Amino acid sequence: MSQPLAVVLAAGKGTRMKSDLPKVLVETCGRPMLEYVLDALEAGGICHSLVVVGYRSDLVREALADREHVDFVEQSEQLGTGHAVQVCAQHLEKHDGAVLIVTGDSPLTQSSSIAALLDLFHRERPACILGTAHKDDPTGLGRIVRSEQGEFVGIVEQKDTTPQQQQITEVNMSTYVFNSRDLTAALGRLSNDNQQGEYYITDYPGILKSEGKVVKALDVLQPCESLSINTLDDLHVVESEMRRLGYS
Repeated sequence: MSQPLAVVLAAGKGTRMKSDLPKVLVETCGRPMLEYVLDALEAGGICHSLVVVGYRSDLVREALADREHVDFVEQSEQLGTGHAVQVCAQHLEKHDGAVLIVTGDSPLTQSSSIAALLDLFHRERPACILGTAHKDDPTGLGRIVRSEQGEFVGIVEQKDTTPQQQQITEVNMSTYVFNSRDLTAALGRLSNDNQQGEYYITDYPGILKSEGKVVKALDVLQPCESLSINTLDDLHVVESEMRRLGYS
C-alpha cells in the first residue's frame, strides 16, 4: 500500500476575481491561497501532491518551484472537475492506496480534517469517503442524503432537491478520499451527459455505489472549510475568518 497521494484542482481562471492570475495564486493574508491548501495537506499526512494546472500554468509551476513532493498535471481544456481527475490517470494507475482530492481555492482546508479522512480510509478501506460538514445555511450546496440507518445514499444538488431535502444541513464539501484502484476503474465510466457538457467529480461516488462498492460520508469538516473563494466578496470573507483564526 502506497503512501497517501493528493490531487489538487488548480486549473481555473479567476474571472470573477478581477485578476489575470490563475485563481489559486490570488493572495489571501499575504500568500497565494494554494499555499495554505498544500500546507494543510502535508500537515494532515499527505506525502505527495499532484497539482492540476491549466490557465497560465507556468505561473503556478513557478510559484511552487521550491515545493518538494509536488508534481504538475496539465489540463489543457477545462472540461469539469471530473475531467481534472481523468487527466491524472497515468499517475493514479501507478498508485496503490488513498487518493485525496481537494480544490486549490479553499485556503481554510484543515489538516485535522485531512487526517481524520485518511484515518477512516486506512481503518475501513472503502472505495470512497466524502468529507462533509453541516451548515446553518446550506443554500446552493449539494445535500448529503442518508438512509434511515445513517448510510450514505447520494448527493442531491440544490436545483434537484425536494422541499424536504432542502432542510438537510449536511453538505458536500468537494473533499474526497478514494481507493486508487476503484477510482481508476471509474474514470472511464464518467459521462458528460448534462446541460453543461462537463464531467463532474460528484458523479464518481454514485458510480462506485452503483457497482456495489462501499461509499461513506464522514461529517468531519469544520464550517470554515466551506469558505471557498470565487469572488472578491468571498475573498474578503475568507481573509476575515483567517485573521480571526490567527493565520499570518
